[in-house]
Amino acid sequence: MKYLKMKTLRFLFSISMLFSAISMFSQQNHGKIKGIITTSDGAPAADVNIILKKTKYNAVTNDEGNFEFNRVAPNTYTLQVSLTGYETLEQEVNVSENETTSLSLQLKVSNKELQEVVVSGKKSIMSKKTDYVARMPLANLENPQVYSVIHKELLQEQVAVNIETAIRNSAGAVPVSYPSGGIGIGFRGFTVGVNARNGMETVTGRSSIDLSNVERIEVMKGPSGTLFGSSVSSFGGVVNLVTKKPFETTASEVTYTGGSFGLNRLTADVNTPLNKEKTVLFRINLAVNNEKSFLDYGFNKSLAVAPSLTFKANDKLTFHFDAELYNSNNTRRTYNTYDTASGINNPEQLKIDYKKSMFHDDNDAKTSATKIFAQAEYEISENWKSTTIFSFVGEDVERSYQSYANWTSPTNASRRVGLWGPIFNNYTNLQENINGQFSTWIFKHKFLAGINLRKYESNFSGGRTATTYLDNIDVTTNFAPIRRKAVDAVLTLTTSPVGDQETFSAYVCDVINFTDRLSAMLSLRFDNFNRDQAGTVTAFHQNALSPKFGLVYEIVKDQVSVFGNYMNGFQNYAPVPQPSSGETLVLDPVYANQYEGGIKAETFNKKLSATASYYNITIDNGTRTLANGDTMQDVKQESKGVDFELIAKPINGLSIIAGYAYNDNRILKATNPELEGNKAASSPENVVNFWTTYTFQNKFKGLGFGIGANYVDDNYFTVDNTFYMPSYMIYNATAFYDQPNWRVGVKLNNITNEKYWDIWGASQAPTNLLVSLSLKF
Repeated sequence: MKYLKMKTLRFLFSISMLFSAISMFSQQNHGKIKGIITTSDGAPAADVNIILKKTKYNAVTNDEGNFEFNRVAPNTYTLQVSLTGYETLEQEVNVSENETTSLSLQLKVSNKELQEVVVSGKKSIMSKKTDYVARMPLANLENPQVYSVIHKELLQEQVAVNIETAIRNSAGAVPVSYPSGGIGIGFRGFTVGVNARNGMETVTGRSSIDLSNVERIEVMKGPSGTLFGSSVSSFGGVVNLVTKKPFETTASEVTYTGGSFGLNRLTADVNTPLNKEKTVLFRINLAVNNEKSFLDYGFNKSLAVAPSLTFKANDKLTFHFDAELYNSNNTRRTYNTYDTASGINNPEQLKIDYKKSMFHDDNDAKTSATKIFAQAEYEISENWKSTTIFSFVGEDVERSYQSYANWTSPTNASRRVGLWGPIFNNYTNLQENINGQFSTWIFKHKFLAGINLRKYESNFSGGRTATTYLDNIDVTTNFAPIRRKAVDAVLTLTTSPVGDQETFSAYVCDVINFTDRLSAMLSLRFDNFNRDQAGTVTAFHQNALSPKFGLVYEIVKDQVSVFGNYMNGFQNYAPVPQPSSGETLVLDPVYANQYEGGIKAETFNKKLSATASYYNITIDNGTRTLANGDTMQDVKQESKGVDFELIAKPINGLSIIAGYAYNDNRILKATNPELEGNKAASSPENVVNFWTTYTFQNKFKGLGFGIGANYVDDNYFTVDNTFYMPSYMIYNATAFYDQPNWRVGVKLNNITNEKYWDIWGASQAPTNLLVSLSLKF
């Protein structure tokens, strides 16, 4: 036995020595290559392909233009550097044992492909670089908040012509069409409009938006009142549109898209410097859209004009100006409700033909939106910057006929139409942000301090609605659609006063780096809200404090981080009368508090980006109405779930986007005890998105194919949980051929011809085809 033990110990010792020798040999015979790539103007070059020829090594530069190869055998190699729109660069590099070879290389613009790169502004779908999410330059791995970024390159691949298609690329995001004509996005159990544009307040409640001027869409998850306030964010998060900006080269692109249901869409993107010094840059985007509905009645016509100007006054001061003018004339989606005695529990039971409309398209809507944005950036010093921003958004409704149907049985519906307008909503914001970096002892800080002044004015004096249902029809018979003439004959003029609002906000955020891997985010917002008297509702004001905390630790430097956050959101509520006492109850702002933890990764030389997290959002001071008409502020709601997002480019030409979201959103305390424990409305439990594209790299370069799917679970239409929207899975596919001077794309949507409804009950388009042709100059 003793002999066996000694033999075993000698064997283990030999193995240990062998591994040590292998390890020493491995360490002694390898070196490292690291470098930075810049463009011809000295800016960091992101998403550059780096190949070490005749080896297995390849990489893509990060947002700062950096790349790195580890464990490279000593030898002399040829490094190949390539980026669309620039000349391919080859550099000889020597690798020595236990040494790091550092390189600094600059790309030269290729005249042959210049137009392609400047017009499309090629950006990798992997990039999450943004200054808006944290209102400071903070890398994704350093940010304790979860967010998605949808780039215009992906929208071009998918021949996306509307925001509904675009937003499905964010994990858990589900679009909804409002009967008022606007667009909403549901995620984490709550619905929010597209309420931010370049980080400032915007509105799409009645006029929707056009994608022609969109550079990217940022979807920030979780209550974000600390940095964005109550008017921009919901308890689920914020959706921010980033618009296209002028650049220093003359280039143009014109695109025509045609397709099913009479779609004809023309867009143009024109950019040019206005002086030789290229200190004044101009860009304009235009879009004309004309299409019919898949229903037998309905249409959508729109026009968007979006000019922008950049003026570089000197090395320290830069001005940005842009505007967006949007006009639309269309029909609204019918808002369906269901009588409790109808026996209906989902729209599949309705006996109306899927493509049949109960209302004629002369019941239309005419709206417009004007958006003006001005920004001054001043470099105070090397580490400090001032950003002053002015924005104005005006949304005007000339008229908006909105149709309603109340189903009393699967075959019978009562119809009526309301007319809203003229209406205007004006939002004016003035904001000042100071960003800086400094150190205290051994700690490094990224700092933000800002103030925001907001004014809201509205006029709702033209609202007119039908007081009763116009008729009751059997949809299995040959019924006639309701015409506008019949609606106008029974409309009654009403007036609804709206109180003007003024809000002053101040916020501060400090990201403290305790080490190069461990950081904390400390944020706080003070919000003072004032509203003028509106009819019988007295004037009131509220103060709110909204904190935000986050902690990040990079397990693997610049590759993997774990994070946790506490985030807060709030909504202002007006005082309400208490009938039992005759007094007025002054309400507190309603708060939502989120706790979240998860992991982020950007690994394999920037070929994989992933985020996984668990969150819990609670509301404990919502309002409810008692039987005697009094109001109590003690409603409780909890929304918890999981978010997962994966973006990968495993090999050149292949890209994958996948997302999964689980949400459990329940009412814990309500006016009606029978509702307690029920699921909240418009909150699907499981949502899945997937999209993959392959583009040929050598032979047939530019030819590509893509396919994807979206799944949305059942979700309840009302909190009583008696009526629901069925789950659905839709499949889409695309093919395209992209060349330096032109591009053609074909997209097939809803391949299986799925019949489905959005989370508010609007039926969605069956199988349809889009064909797109772009010319680049």
